[in-house]
This record gives sequence, C-alpha cells and structure tokens, in this order.
Amino acid sequence: MSVLSGKKIVLGVSGGIAAYKTATLVRLFIKAGAHVQVVMTPAAKDFVTPLTLSTLSKNPVHSSFYDQNDDNAVWNNHVDIALWADLILIAPATANTLSKMTNGTCDNLLLATYLSAKCPVYFAPAMDLDMYKHPSTLASFHALKSFGNILIPAESGELASGLSGEGRMAEPENIIAFIEADIANRLPLKGKKILITAGPTYEAIDPVRFIGNHSSGKMGFDIAKSAANLGAHVILVTGPTQYTIAHPLVNVVPVISAGEMYDACHQYYQNVDVAIAAAAVADYKPKNIANQKIKKEDCSFTIELEKTKDILASMGAIKKNQFLIGFALETENEIENAKLKIQKKNLDLIVLNSLQDEGAGFGKSTNKITFIDKNFIVEPMDLKSKEAVADDILNKVIQYFYE
Repeated sequence: MSVLSGKKIVLGVSGGIAAYKTATLVRLFIKAGAHVQVVMTPAAKDFVTPLTLSTLSKNPVHSSFYDQNDDNAVWNNHVDIALWADLILIAPATANTLSKMTNGTCDNLLLATYLSAKCPVYFAPAMDLDMYKHPSTLASFHALKSFGNILIPAESGELASGLSGEGRMAEPENIIAFIEADIANRLPLKGKKILITAGPTYEAIDPVRFIGNHSSGKMGFDIAKSAANLGAHVILVTGPTQYTIAHPLVNVVPVISAGEMYDACHQYYQNVDVAIAAAAVADYKPKNIANQKIKKEDCSFTIELEKTKDILASMGAIKKNQFLIGFALETENEIENAKLKIQKKNLDLIVLNSLQDEGAGFGKSTNKITFIDKNFIVEPMDLKSKEAVADDILNKVIQYFYE
C-alpha cells in the first residue's frame, strides 16, 4: 500500500510542453489510491486537454474562477480547493509560474489556490537549460524553499528546444517516488516498532469445541492500520477473526489460543518500542483437552478450568523502555478497576471500555473509551468510530515520543 493511498491531491498544471506528462501523473496517483483534483492555468490547456485529465482523475478540471454555463456562473472556490488538499503538486512548474508563486502574483485560479494552501506544496520545474540556470529562476527556487515548499529537481536530458541538459521535468514515476519517500520520512512513527494484539483467543475443549468470546478483532486491526500509516513497523498478533490487512509495514502473526499468543508476543516484545494489548484474551482454559469429540450423554457436564498466562502482566514485568498500553473492558467500578490494573500490570496507559456505554463493546463499529495514564490522569473521550479511536490511541504514542 502506497503512503499516497487515501490522500487528497491537487495537481496544478502550468503552460509548458511537459504538461503532456500530467496524464501519466494523474493515472499513477489514482493507481496509488489517491484522490485527485486538477487545476490548470489557461495556457496549460494549449498542451493537454481538460477532458483528458478530467477523465483520468474522475473529477472536473478547473482553469478559471468560474465556469460559464448558459446564463449561470458557478464560482470555483480556490479556498475550498486548497483546504481540501492533503498536498499540492505543481507540475510542470514553469519559470513564469515559479516567479508568480515567489512574488505572490495572483492572476489565475492555480496561483489563488497555491496562495490559499495550508498543506505541503511540491513543485517540479520544467524549462529550457539556460532558463533553469538563470539567476532569477535560482532565486525563485531559494525563495520557494524558504517558504516551506518542496522542490522536485529537474532531470537532465533532451529538451524541447533541441538542447540537452538540466531542466527537463522529472518523469512521472520519479515524481511519485519522490513524494512517497518524502512523506514516509516525515511520518511521526517512522522507524518505531509496535507490537499489537487483536481479536479473541479460542481455548479448545475437544477437536471441535472451544471456549471463546465475542471480540471481532476490529479495534486491533484499526490500530495496526493507523500505526502503519504513521510509518511504524507493526507486528500484529491476532486471534481468529474475519478481518485482514494488507500493508507492507504490517507483519500478521495468526494464533489461536492464549498460550500461542503469549509465545508470539514474547518472541517480539524485547525488540519493540511500543506494545498495545487490544486482544480479548481468555482468562481461563480447559485443564484437560479431549482427543476425540465429547459425546452428549449425561444431563450435565463439567469442565475443569485453569488460568491462562497473563500476557499483559508478563510484558509489564519485563518492561524496559517499551511504552505499554493495555485495554480494560469493565461492567462496574470501571475507573477503580482500571487503575488497579495499571499498577498490577505496570502499564503506562490503559484504554478503558465500559459495557454500560451505548455503542461500545464487542462487534460494534464504534467505541467509547477513557484514557487513564500511569499517573491516574483520567481523560474520557466521545463516542467515535473505531478508526478514529485508533488514531486517538496512536496520538498518545506520538505524544510519548515527542512531547
């Protein structure tokens, strides 16, 4: 999965021969899972048609402040376009457009959108050899970078003038790779290793029956996805669940029982920076497992249970520098029980769920949690989607490392 997946990208196209490459750029953004809106300068339409880019982006292409439709004028709000974007790429960025960006000249929709942007702005220059090296162009590069904009250097090769040298706009594949690498390097959890547990455990009674619970695993999978999207390398130890995840930074380790989850967690725990125990691990398991299916004979049947190994407590007992987060699902005396769990298991943070809260608990798409840290600071949160809750949990991790 590309770091561009789900990103909202405004592609600004100015009037240069390299504009023909923007069709490939749009296609590659869409292939990476991004959403694209294209804004063109009026001159750019001489080199590539709005229809082409609209078809590829699946969005209308704008090049003026309003679209004339019969007698009705519809305003293209440059502020809305700029605030929609997670990033803006101006490619090709001609010498004319670069100069206007530098000096705040606002004479077309693309420049107005650029000046309204609050997101990262990348620019890929494209011009002839001598223009690229001209002091005024170099001054534009310097000024734009000082504004926080990000230069995608031009490449060397044959130019439209027939000359050969530096000034050729970077190839679309190289632009995509540059942006992906830049985003990845800026991710707040890049280089961190996070162990996450998810789902239920199944404790066998016989070859066909087990003791389990109603955990779907969704919360743990959402945390894993959020962590990976923030740059972390994730080891996801998961019990039986219908959920799957395909992300290059997520290593899924499937297990069945509490014992298997215990062994898997301790295989990785010593080498991680963070551990988040979101799994609903069975507290007890059958003491004796039948080799054959147990036949229904008597009116009653007794299963002798024994405690499973406490995975979270065992990680707390050997904790060194790990940031250890536990979950607590309570039905009464929630805060008090959660605080006891923090002390008993040597946790840094606990995520408290209460079955008394509507919308929380197993099998739901939403969750309502309360954070309690090791200093017993209590922070109740609103009811949110589990994806949003996962982001909140990872924000706590980011705060731990950077605040």
